[in-house]
Amino acid sequence: MAEPAVSIRGLVKRYGPSTAVDGIDLEIGRGEVFGLLGPNGAGKTTTLECLEGMREPDAGSLCVVGCDPRADRRVLREKLGVQLQSSALPDSMRVDEAIALICAWHGMGMRPDLIEGFGITGLLRKQYRELSTGQRRRVHLVLALVSNPDVLVLDEPTAGLDVQGRAQLHDEIRAVKSQGVTVLLATHDMAEAEELCDRIAIMIRGRVAVCGTPAQVTAAGSGRTRVRIRTSRGSLLPGGDRGDAVFVGDDDGYLEWRCHDVAALVTQLLGRVQVADDAVEDLRVERPSLEERFLELVEGDEGR
Repeated sequence: MAEPAVSIRGLVKRYGPSTAVDGIDLEIGRGEVFGLLGPNGAGKTTTLECLEGMREPDAGSLCVVGCDPRADRRVLREKLGVQLQSSALPDSMRVDEAIALICAWHGMGMRPDLIEGFGITGLLRKQYRELSTGQRRRVHLVLALVSNPDVLVLDEPTAGLDVQGRAQLHDEIRAVKSQGVTVLLATHDMAEAEELCDRIAIMIRGRVAVCGTPAQVTAAGSGRTRVRIRTSRGSLLPGGDRGDAVFVGDDDGYLEWRCHDVAALVTQLLGRVQVADDAVEDLRVERPSLEERFLELVEGDEGR
């Protein structure tokens, strides 16, 4: 098996009497978009800062593309790109000056490929204070990619962006992944995680509560799938549980059930429609969302 891009073993980080990260284990594959989710104070940012070499762990081992963040910081800065949640540049600094500065720090020339690829050519002569939130995010992403890193860390990259800016940044993250870069994404946006991430880990109180693909994490919860059906002549009667399915209600001609065994319920409903010589106008199957699963885990922890 290929060596993982990021390996975390038994990571512990304390701040005085408080334990921010409590012995987590994670492996992130090369070329993977991995989401780190959790409520505020769950330990996400602390975990990222330990990987970036910004904080010293109290216990455990870390490896980022063959580097120990504590011992190999000079090598790591060439292999790891970082876009911090609250990163900023001096207000009067021009975009081209910022790119030239970071390129020089990495011993590289200017990166016209990144400038054109991320559509910031028209921003080069603007001062940082003149940029919108979306433009700033795009510039910071370019700065994080200047050294052609193997791993890119994004901490809440779309916070504060409008719908268009979010969609554009998502496309840019997909483009980065297509080039083989491993992306470690910390986000509070469940829809963003579902859309972008190959796998996710949900952290609660410094520990990994669950890890897997978004579909695996969602399927492991207690939530039921929503099945809604509307027929031409309304032959299906409201009410009545069917197997493990629980009837929820009748809304605008739709009958709705919640169930675990979707195939059994849908087969039964379609059979009844056929027997009644009716026709299905609309059938909707909506599995529990990642947000619902997230809330289930967080609320379950709060109830302990």
